Amino acid sequence: MRVLLVGAGGVGTAITRIAARRAFFEAMVVADHDLARAEAAVAALGGDVRFRAERVDASDEAAVTALLERHACDVLLNATDPRFVMPLFRAARAAEATYVDMAMSLSRPHRERPYEECGVKLGDAQFEQAADWEKAGGLALVGMGVEPGLSDVFARYAADELFDEIEEIGVRDGANLTVDGHVFAPSFSIWTTIEECLNPPVVYEADRGWFTTEPFSEPEVFDFPEGIGPVECVNVEHEEVLLVPRWVDTRRVTFKYGLGEEFIGTLKTLHLLGLDRTERVTVPSADGPVRVSPRDVVAACLPDPATLGERMHGKTCAGTWVRGVKDGRPREVYLYHVVDNQWSMKEYGSQAVVWQTAVNPVVALELLATGAWSGAGVLGPEALPALPFLDLLTAYGSPWGMREQ
Repeated sequence: MRVLLVGAGGVGTAITRIAARRAFFEAMVVADHDLARAEAAVAALGGDVRFRAERVDASDEAAVTALLERHACDVLLNATDPRFVMPLFRAARAAEATYVDMAMSLSRPHRERPYEECGVKLGDAQFEQAADWEKAGGLALVGMGVEPGLSDVFARYAADELFDEIEEIGVRDGANLTVDGHVFAPSFSIWTTIEECLNPPVVYEADRGWFTTEPFSEPEVFDFPEGIGPVECVNVEHEEVLLVPRWVDTRRVTFKYGLGEEFIGTLKTLHLLGLDRTERVTVPSADGPVRVSPRDVVAACLPDPATLGERMHGKTCAGTWVRGVKDGRPREVYLYHVVDNQWSMKEYGSQAVVWQTAVNPVVALELLATGAWSGAGVLGPEALPALPFLDLLTAYGSPWGMREQ
């Protein structure tokens, strides 16, 4: 396997550190718009000759296609933010490469009823091309991070191994992470965080299909394992709600994120001021008027999440809560994966949230390389068998857990 990794930020760099310990691939080209960042990711690997750095603009479909072909890469792993999903998705198809991402194509709210009906849903642009991928025998494995990704694998595992009937699947994400010296310091891309938290959340119900609600709706307190404890969680737009019902028979799917009142208040203020907008505005500068995206300015003013590890303390938990029936009796479980920031920093030099996101696509690549996973079309993680993934994740030294509720 020869991999083109596009994106050498926090998650991309963590991917290289995890992959460097595995032998399933022949080469990994690490490409970023900032060549120095790609070179730094490669240099940190201590001379592993399988890795090399390149510069590429992720929005330049032709350049990405050419890079895939020049290095004879048969897989494109997208570690950029969701703005670049579609050009990278199309570039992989043009080069006849397998495509893997951790977040799907962007949504657009319904114009008249944004908090009741879906407009363009997450992943719609990719699923519109599913028939072309399947006809060509190509595979696009979408949403293969931690959430979406591992959470979807948990949903498939629950359906195959734990339940006869499933009433509800709810992804629940919470943490007790703190960052010294920062009142507001998101542990993941603020661009993506704003996108998913301020868009109308999507809920799935079998008798209604997909529909939307108000941001931060339906608050509930969920008790997270391994010392994290109770965290208030709210509805947030996320890919699992769009993916799980396509392959798993369930009556309801939700995604709720433990954000906290202060974090929610900050996001609401950004929205109130228009600082969540991606459309460029004109601002004065010493060199004359310049066009900038308010959301990009917010991101530039906040610390890079990849640099927070040394100041971060605590654990992060990603998991899937499932309620249904087994052997005629009600059953309720929480399948989860916890990463302690102290462990991930000591072991890999990557903070917990980016490491937890990064390990899952590497596991998926290894399953594809060995043939344990295969398929054609545009597939989510729940379209593939769960046990090989969970076994290999444990073999990576990062076990998962299950709690009867």
